[in-house]
Amino acid sequence: MTTPRISFEFFPPKSLEASFRLWDTVQTLAPLDPRFVSVTYGAGGTTRELTREAVGTLHNSSGLNVAAHLTCVEATRTETLEIADSFAAAGVNEIVALRGDPPKGAGRFTPHPEGFASSCELIEALAETGKFTIRVGAYPEKHPDAADQKADVEWLKRKIDAGADEAITQFFFEPETFFRFRDACEKAGIDAPIIPGILPIENWTGVRKFATACGTQIPAWLDDTFAKAKRDGREDLLATALATELCSELIEGGVEDLHFYTLNRPELTRDVCHALGVTPKVALRDVA
Repeated sequence: MTTPRISFEFFPPKSLEASFRLWDTVQTLAPLDPRFVSVTYGAGGTTRELTREAVGTLHNSSGLNVAAHLTCVEATRTETLEIADSFAAAGVNEIVALRGDPPKGAGRFTPHPEGFASSCELIEALAETGKFTIRVGAYPEKHPDAADQKADVEWLKRKIDAGADEAITQFFFEPETFFRFRDACEKAGIDAPIIPGILPIENWTGVRKFATACGTQIPAWLDDTFAKAKRDGREDLLATALATELCSELIEGGVEDLHFYTLNRPELTRDVCHALGVTPKVALRDVA
């Protein structure tokens, strides 16, 4: 089996304790030599400043290739592009460009009167600067706001045509979900790399709730399997095995890159990467 290239998603800390957890996560996963690590925005842009701080700190202190999430929510075009420019000035030249979730309680996304109306507009503006590698989101199952799966594929094509370099998918539970989506994208003329997003299941109750909210199909067998594992105290073993099997089948199907949603809890992700043959790289500073 080919060893995949990997990347990780972190979220910015909201407390001192969370800051230590993020740093522990980085220390645990950095030796696996990821292509990049991304730092998220909260719903409604609620962690905009925290994201900027976390991106700057990681870029300056970790030696990792850091990609900053940037959304269209609750900001003017000028404000959004100023944030992008501040990333570029700090040496961060990778952005994950997203429409973004609406603020809690707001229901559907409503553009700021002077803001970007869609992710495509944001991507086009970022691409015009020539400063960034741009990644975007992709939905292998119907996005809650989309009319159907075909509309998701067409929207991804528009984002790639607007200047995006790669796409990262929402998480899913079965490899066939990704393969069907990849085939549909190829048929639509999308030739940019599409990276599967992998969510190791730290807590089935929480992941199930998240999956329901974002439209991810939940196979019936998963409920039964986790119920039995919980009774036996083997949830972590099951989670590691399931994520490893999913990744292995994706790799056998030709996937070369995997993006892990870590939730700032690195152990499961690390164990899955090790099982896939991704081993720590010893930096020169570690042996000097």
